[in-house]
Amino acid sequence: MANVSTIEGIRVSADHWIGGARVPSSDMFLDLSPIDLETLAMVARGGKKEADAAVAAARDAFPGWAAMEPEQRSAVLHRVGELVEARVPELAVVETTDNGSLLRSMQRSVMPRVARNFHFFADQLLAMHEDDLEMGEHRSRVEWDPAGVTVVITPWNAPLMLGTWRLAPALAAGNTVVFKPPEWAPLTASMLCDIAREAGMPDGVLNVVQGIGEEAGAALVAHANVDRIAFTGSVETGKLVSAAAAPNLTPVSLELGGKAPFLIFADTDIDAAIVQAVNQYDNAGQVCLAGTRLLVERSIHDEFLDRFLERASGLRQGDPRLPDTDLGPQITKEHFDRVDGFVQRAKEEGAKAVLGGGPSEDLGGLYYRPTLFVDVPPDAEILEREVFGPVLTLQPFDSEEEGVALANATDYGLDAIVYTGDKERAERVSPKLVAGTVWVNCFFVRDLRAPFGGARNSGIGREGGRWSFDFYADVKTVCEAPWQGS
Repeated sequence: MANVSTIEGIRVSADHWIGGARVPSSDMFLDLSPIDLETLAMVARGGKKEADAAVAAARDAFPGWAAMEPEQRSAVLHRVGELVEARVPELAVVETTDNGSLLRSMQRSVMPRVARNFHFFADQLLAMHEDDLEMGEHRSRVEWDPAGVTVVITPWNAPLMLGTWRLAPALAAGNTVVFKPPEWAPLTASMLCDIAREAGMPDGVLNVVQGIGEEAGAALVAHANVDRIAFTGSVETGKLVSAAAAPNLTPVSLELGGKAPFLIFADTDIDAAIVQAVNQYDNAGQVCLAGTRLLVERSIHDEFLDRFLERASGLRQGDPRLPDTDLGPQITKEHFDRVDGFVQRAKEEGAKAVLGGGPSEDLGGLYYRPTLFVDVPPDAEILEREVFGPVLTLQPFDSEEEGVALANATDYGLDAIVYTGDKERAERVSPKLVAGTVWVNCFFVRDLRAPFGGARNSGIGREGGRWSFDFYADVKTVCEAPWQGS
């Protein structure tokens, strides 16, 4: 009997997708909506058995997919993108209900980005070219050979968009994929399988194993017949993934946590800086790129604080499906308690909460009030560890050098934000910041042609544009001696 749930009239399978067929499991896990804690589905709980079957299906499908002409693979991926575009409303509703993100964001940007991931890498596949290299009379050329079976493990805060950021280039490169979606928001990954089938993707090229990270995920990353692993998630889990992959020498691409600085100089457009600073509460703070450490030049600190509080106090928290909601819930009770633990420990260490500082008494459930700390001790945990909730800190600085030092005072290095009205300052400061991406007078602008990844504990590797193909392919050099008679 098919294991299908209906969400707002949309039917979604909660089984695995392996070798082009729905596969149930005898064990199940409960998927709750963070909006109201109502049951959405009983999801198939995979483990080693399902991991083995999915890897075998991907391995069987690999020769045919890898041998397909690039134009044919590109056409299939473009068709996936077109079908995603057609189903944006359904995908948005299901993911919002599953993970509590704002429906308007899902409709306007997140799900359209899913489609763009497929379209971009379908085009990038056909654009891969390197001019031949000449040394004396010898000529070398670069080729990108498909690597094999890729495992993709994605987090719950934007599971389909972040998943397809890895899936699309892996598939474009000629790899087959086993996708392990997050157990806290697994349903849109299942919908993608139906889309891929309709687009004409051959059986076994895309597989989805549902399950718990410690079970299904662990079995996949330790699998000896996997050729690439792409993981997005916490630093702690990233270390476990690396350790599991090491015995097989499986290359890994890791996008891990962040504790981004938001560096605001006195010469900036303060109105724009305040709007962007309050935007760091987006997705209820469940964004790894969020600039959670507001660093403000002292001469504008007090004005900035007053105006920030005025704007942030107008944020509307509630049901993310409503068009006027600005903040939704935390994803689970476990995560809600984790966020609250950070907040309460910050208070104990002497930090002052001038906004929020606890759960929403009016809404109850998993809704946590947007929080801002000032007067934070320099060695406080809240400045050093990723909270992944609606919690920001504000620190003043007196000089450019001090601002940069504070910005770099973390083990993370995913991104940084700089707001200044001085172009020369921006060009002087940006190279000094330890970060994979530095945004100047903007935030969250992602050109898919550019490399993306983290420094320090924020990850290993770069993806985007040709950098993705360098990871998902075995890059080969063919060197030819001169041919006689030519």
